[in-house]
Amino acid sequence: MISFIVPAHNEQATIARTMQAIHEAARSTSQPYEVIVVDDASTDATAEIARQNNATILTVNNRQIAATRNFGGRAAQGERLFFVDADTTINPRVVASALRWMDKGAAGGGAPARFEGDAPLYAHFLLWWLGLWMRLAGIAGGACMFCTRDAFQAVGGFDERLFGAEDAAMSWALKREGRFVVLWKYVLTSGRRARGVQGLQMLASLIRMAFSPGMLTRRSSVKKIWYESNREDNHKIFNVLAGQVCNAILLLITIVMITDPLFDHIPWLKTHIVGRLGTIRFAINIFLAHILLALWPCTYFLLRSLFRQRRWLERIKLVALLALCLWFAWGCTRAVIWFWPWLFHWLVHFYNG
Repeated sequence: MISFIVPAHNEQATIARTMQAIHEAARSTSQPYEVIVVDDASTDATAEIARQNNATILTVNNRQIAATRNFGGRAAQGERLFFVDADTTINPRVVASALRWMDKGAAGGGAPARFEGDAPLYAHFLLWWLGLWMRLAGIAGGACMFCTRDAFQAVGGFDERLFGAEDAAMSWALKREGRFVVLWKYVLTSGRRARGVQGLQMLASLIRMAFSPGMLTRRSSVKKIWYESNREDNHKIFNVLAGQVCNAILLLITIVMITDPLFDHIPWLKTHIVGRLGTIRFAINIFLAHILLALWPCTYFLLRSLFRQRRWLERIKLVALLALCLWFAWGCTRAVIWFWPWLFHWLVHFYNG
């Protein structure tokens, strides 16, 4: 049997579509399956809509995604477990590919996500770009993850000490049990958290978490990003002026970040970015260099993972990732060290000139 576990909190707007997509994908396998919706303290019609769509309803009051996923995983009867977010639509290709990999011995894996069409343009670009790096690192987001029951039990499920990034932690844990596969097929997920001012708040919080991972163990620190109950306001803020301004700024930063390697490897491009555009690109690069100092905590995490990893192939991959991370981190550090004395001398020259 295949088990689909869907954690949900106040998802009445999306749960029916998620259920329909799961049933369509599951029926295409011609295997027995079950759909379990773990309703985590919803105050709307989430549970009733899921029940109308032939799901088994389990009720909890965790308000923690890791614990809610684990509750469903432990109650499931299947030997193959799929964890699907309640605002995500999967498809038959994803399920078929995941089953093939698990049949070949993979412990688990995940499908990369793409935002639905109503997400801001910068969010589509940014998720695609981050997806490339996640594929390189061999980790998956929580929108759609899968694993065997044996692997789920061996790692103890999702880490319930975490209120965020539990999907990344689960990816690393599963790697210690066997092969972890990031599929080439993708799923669609809601872009509501990236809309308007909330998108800026989310990115700012993610940067803070990169520098201070301890925040992930405190629900209060991530509540506004992942545990907000009011879904309606997410649609309202999309059209306000402040939201549009934030989207435009973030789009500009995202374009510079993605295209910057072209300027490093094709020098003649720099001659076409002069004047005000050149100044903007320079300012964004300095801003990004400061943010990418978070690669130093990432390096520490990779080093810890290297010592905990038992599989030699994964150790080799981790060493390569460590080298890449250190290379980028050192480059950003040099840029930051250069920038502040340069800024000081420029200000002195400006006021004395």
